[in-house]
Amino acid sequence: MNKPVQIDESWKLRLGAELEQPYFGALRHFVREEYARGKVYPPAKQIFRAFDECPFDAVEVVILGQDPYHGPGQANGLCFAVGCDIAPPPSLQNIFKELEADLGRKVSRDPDLSRWARQGVLLLNATLTVRESAAGSHQGKGWERFTDAAVQALSREREGLVFLLWGNYARQKGAGVDRSKHLVLECAHPSPLSARNGFFGCRHFSKANAYLESRERAPIDW
Repeated sequence: MNKPVQIDESWKLRLGAELEQPYFGALRHFVREEYARGKVYPPAKQIFRAFDECPFDAVEVVILGQDPYHGPGQANGLCFAVGCDIAPPPSLQNIFKELEADLGRKVSRDPDLSRWARQGVLLLNATLTVRESAAGSHQGKGWERFTDAAVQALSREREGLVFLLWGNYARQKGAGVDRSKHLVLECAHPSPLSARNGFFGCRHFSKANAYLESRERAPIDW
């Protein structure tokens, strides 16, 4: 008998129907087998960390990633983030560069990013697990449907959120967000392969805060 999925209750209210679907049962079986067979990231207790750190009603900004990092000790359950004792990967380094250029000041470069999550930044990967050294190895197993449901619930039930869609994958995942209710900002991915094609200079961080403040909501202390 499967144990209940351990996920923040506010999200379980919105995603509970997904947890009961046959595809999710198959996904749980696949992921359990993968953890038993070899190294999978993030640690199992951090799979749903993005939801646990940022309850549904606390979300202000949504950043969509694709896959967890697949190197040892990197993935921590928050997209683009790594553990505080891990060197920031290139995409995260570029995020910090753009953030400092945008705000015109130094910011914390703690790569864990939980400080953002605690302020209402949902750092959500489309796929929540990955096999070591095998990028994309858990894609197409059901995670995308589950995280799509989370994005759809936010679009439908909340108003005035900011969605930051970096790169084509994130753009596609956020294509259904109701732009009449939310601010959607799109640009190139922060990867070194594409950051100079529009991520640098996008100023998404100050634009997000300006939007939140225009709605009399607290800005994010990036």
